[in-house]
Amino acid sequence: MYRRSTGKIISISKDLTKITVRIRISWKNRNYMNTIFGGSMFSAVDPIPMIQLVQILGKEYVIWDKSAEVYFKRPAKEDLYAKFEFSPEQIDQIKHEVSTQNEIDFEVHTFLTNKAGDIIFCEIRKKIYISTKSYYKEKLANRLKNQNIA
Repeated sequence: MYRRSTGKIISISKDLTKITVRIRISWKNRNYMNTIFGGSMFSAVDPIPMIQLVQILGKEYVIWDKSAEVYFKRPAKEDLYAKFEFSPEQIDQIKHEVSTQNEIDFEVHTFLTNKAGDIIFCEIRKKIYISTKSYYKEKLANRLKNQNIA
């Protein structure tokens, strides 16, 4: 499914904290108005932040996409680019908040731009659920127990 969006990862750092995606405009993703179909824009960037966090944070965390909002700013008649970056400070903030609250919703903003990065065509805001694996297992067990009581 990801290939059908025409999204392609064109650069990735060794530690996965920086990823760049290009969405080529082609016959596969042009809409009736001859611009990039909004679904292609979203699907090309949708999985990246969650996968980054899964790899960066490691196996002791549970990470799920929770919600997304898409804001189309202008029609795209050229290739688009998206940069995904997590700073060490953001990763430390996530770990600290999860250690004190057990679970958090972390918001990520992604902008689809031209190659120069100076024109924004689309903004995507994603909410990502992050929890410790132990807390998540306990939460699921309590949910099942409460369902059996009812």
